[in-house]
Amino acid sequence: MESYALLIGATLSAGTVLAIAALGLLINEKAGIVNLGAEGMMLCAAIAGFATVVHTGNTWLGFAAGMAAGALLAAIFGVLVIWLNTNQYATGLALSLFGVGFSAFAGISYVQAKLPELPKYAIPVLGDVPLLGPALFRQHPLVYITMLLVVGMIWFLYRTRAGLVLRSVGESPESAHALGYPVRRIRLAAVVAGGSLCGLAGAYISTVYTPLWVEGMVAGRGWIALALTTFATWRPARVLLGAYLFGGVTMLQFHLQATGVQVASQLLSMLPYVATIVVLALISRNPAWIRINMPASLGKPFYPGS
Repeated sequence: MESYALLIGATLSAGTVLAIAALGLLINEKAGIVNLGAEGMMLCAAIAGFATVVHTGNTWLGFAAGMAAGALLAAIFGVLVIWLNTNQYATGLALSLFGVGFSAFAGISYVQAKLPELPKYAIPVLGDVPLLGPALFRQHPLVYITMLLVVGMIWFLYRTRAGLVLRSVGESPESAHALGYPVRRIRLAAVVAGGSLCGLAGAYISTVYTPLWVEGMVAGRGWIALALTTFATWRPARVLLGAYLFGGVTMLQFHLQATGVQVASQLLSMLPYVATIVVLALISRNPAWIRINMPASLGKPFYPGS
């Protein structure tokens, strides 16, 4: 039973990475912008956060540095696609490739660096409950902050005027512009906010989840987070559930290896990506369902004069 508690705890931690990044991409897509550069932003944020913690010893400063790196790259992406009307898909892919190369270059001197040991977190009393304590109540605070972030995003998107304006920009930017809303500035703000969350996810990977720096350590999680937004039909609560599902699949490979299951490690490592492909294939069987839930202007440029 203890091994299952550890599996659940690891699933929550792994799912947190995906949830934070996917929530950032969800904000982008609610505003009508597709950002394929999540992988690159997360890698740059990972090295920025790791380097900051190496020099300061403060994990939270590392998170802030990661968010700043993600926001900066997202702002550059936003200016290109929103003001200069470059192709969103090509620009996002370019950003992803840039992030892979730049993070590898910037991280050369940090490959052997070590971070200070993380404190042991536990919610008083609840952390000592047998089985449930290790599984649910001994997580890093960011795990619980992510859950609150989902609740806050639901409230923002569906219970506030600002959220309504953001969704209207994603559904019909021409109508929002006709009503006097600054569509381009709103989209840029959404892109920067989404980039900062992707940056937070990247910094979490390198400073908490696997506290070290290795080239390419994001390992496709940015792409999985991008798939999660479609899997969740652009709903924050479903994003969280989907993140835990994919996080569980990721951790299952280590659990099976620990229990002595004789399966090739390469095959187990494929599981998260196979699961992503299978889920997307199943969802794509009903294009009408996707069109109903997808923001109408997703991926389309906006021309104020049109």
